[in-house]
Amino acid sequence: MTKPPLTIHLAAPRGFCAGVDRAIKIVEMALIKWGAPVYVRHEIVHNKYVVDGLREKGAVFVEELDECPDDRPVIFSAHGVAKVVPAEAERREMIYVDATCPLVSKVHIEAERHSDNGLQIIMIGHAGHPETIGTMGQLPDGEVLLVETEADVDTVNVRDPDKLAFVTQTTLSVDDTKGIVTALNTRFPNIVGPHKEDICYATTNRQEAVKEVAPLVDAMLVVGAPNSSNSKRLVEVGAKNGCKYSQLVQRGKDIDWRALEGISSLGITAGASAPEVLVNEVIDAFRDRFEVTVEVVETAVERVNFKVPRVLRDMEAAS
Repeated sequence: MTKPPLTIHLAAPRGFCAGVDRAIKIVEMALIKWGAPVYVRHEIVHNKYVVDGLREKGAVFVEELDECPDDRPVIFSAHGVAKVVPAEAERREMIYVDATCPLVSKVHIEAERHSDNGLQIIMIGHAGHPETIGTMGQLPDGEVLLVETEADVDTVNVRDPDKLAFVTQTTLSVDDTKGIVTALNTRFPNIVGPHKEDICYATTNRQEAVKEVAPLVDAMLVVGAPNSSNSKRLVEVGAKNGCKYSQLVQRGKDIDWRALEGISSLGITAGASAPEVLVNEVIDAFRDRFEVTVEVVETAVERVNFKVPRVLRDMEAAS
């Protein structure tokens, strides 16, 4: 039986960003340096396939530091942690490695600098997300106020409307933050914003590629995890830019084939914590059912590379 033709428009850039790549490398290098088990506080990145792979190599994932023994190394996830976490690790004389993405660390430093200048911080982010918890935890309670929507800006209770600054969760959609930033500037004309948008280069690049692909296709699939903020934003960007069916899938087995009946073109991208092997798995699933032609839609070339922490750098030089 002849397979129906399908053109897959493959977005580029997609998948792993430099911060995720660095975080995974940190866990792998720590396992080589100290042997198993190495403890990791929270998922190193938001992807089950990646976490399960590291678990098989000897990583033990825990929610809190009190689940870790004193005599084994612990790694903090790419999303960042509140200041009390490394402080507690030092008190217990633990070996710890901070895998916080340098772009998240930049936001932490920015928040501290504003606080040192006497400003209260408003954070644009999602409640409960590890990055938001980590950023808000850089300063004492009450010094960082969270807003999730434009409506939140109307009700946020600040200490002094003339002494404010704002920072942004790095994985949010550029489009999502525009309205909130406008609302902040309208209500608080003297609020200080970041010199450059806090939204990271990888988030922006992946969204721009989706904007390019979405109008060309009947459906858009984003390979990523349901707890990955940047992956969920990619789904939203696809829907907002002309794609009637824009959905998240973790693996090839998760594809809803009934919803895709009759399509002739498909967009595929991947969130910043999704490995390319899963993208290939999804493409192969379509090859089983369609005569596939793949066309890459490239909107940017990424050459960003982040160094691993100094405690592991001697290993990198030796390899």
